[in-house]
Amino acid sequence: MIGQTQYFRDTWAEIDLDALYQNVKTIRDGLPRETKLFAAVKANAYGHGDFQIAKEALKAGAHGLVVALLDEALVLRQKGIKAPILVLGLIRPADAGVAARHHISVPVVQLEWLKEAGRTMGAGVPPLKIHVKCDTGMGRIGLKHEEELKEIEQFIKQTDEFEFEGIFTHFSTADQASEKYYQGQLAAFKKFVSVLETVPKYVHAANSAGALCHNDSFFNAVRVGIAIYGLSASQERPPLNKGKQVFSLHSKIVHVKKIRPGECIGYGAAYQAEKEEWIATIPVGYADGWLRKLEGQSVIAGGERAEIVGRICMDQTMVRLPHYMPIGTQVTLIGGQGTGDFITVEEIAEKLDTINYEVICMINFRVPRFYKRGSKLIEVENPLFRGV
Repeated sequence: MIGQTQYFRDTWAEIDLDALYQNVKTIRDGLPRETKLFAAVKANAYGHGDFQIAKEALKAGAHGLVVALLDEALVLRQKGIKAPILVLGLIRPADAGVAARHHISVPVVQLEWLKEAGRTMGAGVPPLKIHVKCDTGMGRIGLKHEEELKEIEQFIKQTDEFEFEGIFTHFSTADQASEKYYQGQLAAFKKFVSVLETVPKYVHAANSAGALCHNDSFFNAVRVGIAIYGLSASQERPPLNKGKQVFSLHSKIVHVKKIRPGECIGYGAAYQAEKEEWIATIPVGYADGWLRKLEGQSVIAGGERAEIVGRICMDQTMVRLPHYMPIGTQVTLIGGQGTGDFITVEEIAEKLDTINYEVICMINFRVPRFYKRGSKLIEVENPLFRGV
C-alpha cells in the first residue's frame, strides 16, 4: 500500500502553519472580545488544505469555520472537526437531514425551501441550524425584503425542525476606497436585523475587508478568508497587506542543457535563443494550475531570478538560467529561498491579470502540500494517493 505521505515528483507547495497561526491570532486580537471569528476554509482552504488549516485556525482563536459546499463540511466532520461549521452555498432541501445530523449550519433564502426541507428530514433528526442570508446588494443569493424575513422567523417559531441560529449578508465593495455602496449595504442589513422579534445567536456581515477596515461591520461575528492566508483583500486599502504569506510553490531542475544561437524551445518554437544559453526543465505545468500565460514570468532558481521561456506545457516548464545549475537545484515559483528575493502571490496575479484568490485556488491536487512549522516538516498530503 502506498501511504498518504508518499510523493514521487519534485514539485510541491509549502504551507507555513506558523504564519497561518499568527495571521489568525493577529486578526482575532484586533476584534472585540465578544465578536466571533469564523475562518473560511472553502475550496480546500483556498488551496492550502482544509483539515490542516481548519485545525490551526481553531487553535489560533477562530470560533468556527465557513465552507461553500455541504460536501466540504462533511469532510471536515469526518476528519474530526467538531467546531461550528456554516455552509455558505445553498443546499438541496432533500439534504437538510444530512446537515442536521452532522450539526452543520446552512443558509436559507426562501420560506418554501424550509417547508420542503421539513418534509424530508424525517424523525429523530436534531433541529437544522439555519442562517438567513439577506441580499443587500451583492446580487448573488439572499432574500430581498423584510417581509420575507418576518415570514421565515414566524414559521421557525411554529416548528421544532429548525433552529434560527444566524442572519448574515455579504459586502461586495468593502475592499474599495469609496464607501458609498458599502454604507448602503450596511444600512440595509441593519434594517433586516431590526425587524426581527428575536435576534439570533450569530449576526455577521464582515468578510476580510470588512473585518480589517470597517469596525461598524462587526456585529457579533465576522467571516475572514483571504486575510488569514496572509494575502490582501484589497488593492485600495494598504492595511490589508500586513499578514505573512502562508503559501509557497517549489520545484527542482530535472534536466539542464546548453543551447546554441538560433535553437528553439517549446511548442510552436515560440522561443529562439539569440546566444548560447543554459535551459532548465522543471516538472510543473498548466495541468497543475501553472498557466500558459505565465510565460515570461521569472522564478527563483538557486537564489537567483530566472525567466520562463517557451510555452508552458501541460506538465513541464522551461527556464533560462543565468548560468549553469545542476539537476536537483531548487526552483521557487511562489515564495522565497531565504536570499531576500520573494515572489508574492500578487506578483503572479498581476502577470495573469487576475486576483490573488484565483492563483492559490488553481494550484491543484496534483501538487503535494508540505505542512511546516519553522523548518520542521509536520505532514505531507498528496491527494493523488487518497484511497490507494
